[in-house]
Amino acid sequence: MNTDTEAKIQMLNGSMRCFVFGLLGLIPVIGLPFAIAALWISGRVRVKEKQMWNAARPYRIRGVFYAAVGTIFWGFILFLIILVRNQ
Repeated sequence: MNTDTEAKIQMLNGSMRCFVFGLLGLIPVIGLPFAIAALWISGRVRVKEKQMWNAARPYRIRGVFYAAVGTIFWGFILFLIILVRNQ
């Protein structure tokens, strides 16, 4: 298989993985690591998007949105838990 084709498949799979991890980032308690992973994957896919068209771009964007919401929400909850326990 062509290296361009392989890179395109990896980019599409990365976009879908970002979407799934972003959704998992919304799960209570265990969501924060998934949200951070989704943001990391999105950054790697975005670099490849600058070189070629990504048909799964809407999924990557939704995954980033869900991951950002999950990171902010669960990070805030974690901050509150730490704050309450230290009082």
